[in-house]
Amino acid sequence: MIKKLLAFPLMLAFVMTPTLGQAKGNISSGESKATNCISCHGGNGNSMIPTFPKLAGQHASYTVRQLKDFKDSERNSPMMAAIAINLDEQSMEDLGAYYASQTISDNLPPVIFSDDDDDEEAANRNNQEELKTLMSIGADLYRNGNLKSKVSACIACHGPNGEGNLPSSFPAIRSQHADYLIKALTDFKKGIRTNLPDTMMHLIAQKMTEREIKAVSFHISMMK
Repeated sequence: MIKKLLAFPLMLAFVMTPTLGQAKGNISSGESKATNCISCHGGNGNSMIPTFPKLAGQHASYTVRQLKDFKDSERNSPMMAAIAINLDEQSMEDLGAYYASQTISDNLPPVIFSDDDDDEEAANRNNQEELKTLMSIGADLYRNGNLKSKVSACIACHGPNGEGNLPSSFPAIRSQHADYLIKALTDFKKGIRTNLPDTMMHLIAQKMTEREIKAVSFHISMMK
């Protein structure tokens, strides 16, 4: 019960956050405009590069907001800024609608590699045990948070299945690449990413250990 209460203030804060209207774009137009995005984000928004996010199935309004932030230099990425600067609002809405209409792909199970080459069998066994532990930690963090370190539960804003919350402008995160999630949370933790209207994600990530970030990212990457 206490763990559930820990998540409530976060959920309430997000509900009161001003939201963006859902983007009203043209899917067909968005598909043709997405040709410039294929090399990094895949032909249907399912990036094959684990450090680049999948866009498939993302809420259109969230995608539009990120593109606007890249264009306005509110979110720092020279690569994305160079692309977004040439997009007008309708193009952003079309891209958002197209990617929202796509289905996000499943991920292969995470893999842990070891530097110990002396006993490969023992290393593989240890890696499997560590992966099992991390997946368990990640699942618990997602559902319950960490009462001791006051890390709020992810489920409060991103939903029981990682589907996000459209009215409150919280992104879908299920089946996202673990490597990208690790980078995103680390950027929040270090204050590198600064385009959110509040500091909630920064406050959460700053309280998380590197192992917790890895664990919850692994768990989210396998959510469907």
